[in-house]
Amino acid sequence: QVALVESGGGLVQAGGSLRLSCAASGRADSSYAMAWFRQAPGKEREFVATISWGGTITNYKDSLKGRFTISRDNTKNMVYLQMNSLKPEDTAVYYCAAKYGRTSSGGHEYEYWGQGTQVTVSS
Repeated sequence: QVALVESGGGLVQAGGSLRLSCAASGRADSSYAMAWFRQAPGKEREFVATISWGGTITNYKDSLKGRFTISRDNTKNMVYLQMNSLKPEDTAVYYCAAKYGRTSSGGHEYEYWGQGTQVTVSS
């Protein structure tokens, strides 16, 4: 079992930045890929970014490349999402997720999920 807790969400003006954090506990010594997903009101959950266990492989939703950066610190069992040049359409609940093995953009492949953190971008 892996428990995930997100933090760092909040209200920010368009053009601003936020850094989300995800703390992992439990079987954090196993090799697992991590990802961020988001869900806006009235919309389906969508993939944001993923990172491999070693941090050498990352993948992003195409439209977010260049603005969002995923990273991890395995010594602290932490995963981060740096979000820059935020836009009102980035408003959503952001979820951290974990799966054993390779990275994936498919949410159905992730076994563990956090409770989410709200990000609101005002225009």
